[in-house]
Amino acid sequence: MKTEEDLVCGDIKQWNQLLVETAHDAGVITNEEFAIFQNAGYMGLYGGLDVEDIHDRKGLTARQRILDYMGSIELIVNLFRISQTEEKLRKDKVESAEAATKVHYSVGKEVRSAIEKIGGTMPEDLPVPEKSIQQIEKEQMKRLKDKAKKGKLMLDE
Repeated sequence: MKTEEDLVCGDIKQWNQLLVETAHDAGVITNEEFAIFQNAGYMGLYGGLDVEDIHDRKGLTARQRILDYMGSIELIVNLFRISQTEEKLRKDKVESAEAATKVHYSVGKEVRSAIEKIGGTMPEDLPVPEKSIQQIEKEQMKRLKDKAKKGKLMLDE
């Protein structure tokens, strides 16, 4: 049985890859440019917090990925930021790393503004799941395998 996080995580990985490709086409080429570009999107959405700040707030190590420790609401908010940035870069035919970074920041800030307008919880204030998405998936697979071994796996699971 897939959780909301599993479903959104699959989408966000695909959209993130598309954003990487579109950002590259827009002129985000080097690792440093890409790190600055990614940080800008987070900073816009998380009220100025950068990747390091978000790691600290979530209690993550440097090796743990932020996207792996988000609940469904936070994943959806980030998916919206990513998808809208990708579309804007493409539609506006952005042609430099600096311009792409500004777009990513402004889209993140607009998403944050929308959350604020509707009275939602800011992403940095959402709860951090105790387990990563990978840990949850691993546990679900084990549970399904155990059920299958016992002959108790239902067809709609």
